[in-house]
Amino acid sequence: MSREAEAIRRAAAGDGDAFAGLIEERWAFLVRFARSLVGEADAEDAVQEGVLRAWRRLPTLRRPEAFGAWLTRVVARTSLRRARRGAAAAGLMPLAAAPEPRSEPDPDGRLDVELLLSALAPRQRAVMHLTVVEGMSDGEIARALGITAAGVRSHRRRARARLRRAIEGGPRR
Repeated sequence: MSREAEAIRRAAAGDGDAFAGLIEERWAFLVRFARSLVGEADAEDAVQEGVLRAWRRLPTLRRPEAFGAWLTRVVARTSLRRARRGAAAAGLMPLAAAPEPRSEPDPDGRLDVELLLSALAPRQRAVMHLTVVEGMSDGEIARALGITAAGVRSHRRRARARLRRAIEGGPRR
């Protein structure tokens, strides 16, 4: 039995130190991933919430070798729920809090990548992050998000089309 499989077995039996070690190995990845879905301010909270859910559900994990994808899927679902709640709440922003529109283009001509990504649906952001930032294959992304590889390709295609439209016709910041 591998060291990781043994740690997963101990964690599933209630060993908090074993679980903490497993999470520590993946923490930076999970925070980067959550940041792409919910933004900087909520990323760590989303990961902590997802990790807590994973801890509670760990005894139901049937295959220890699937732990990484399973944990990513738990954090993804938690982050997607937070992103949806955030999008709903964003619709209630007071007009006074909204930024002033820019009437002149940025002289540097730079794109605001965070602004562009915020135009994507949360699952599209997740697919793009795992593709571009983490370099994961369609199969790995599918397992991590709990969708099919064809679904991954579909979300990526729609995200790229939306980004292309935003870059070509949208405001530059």
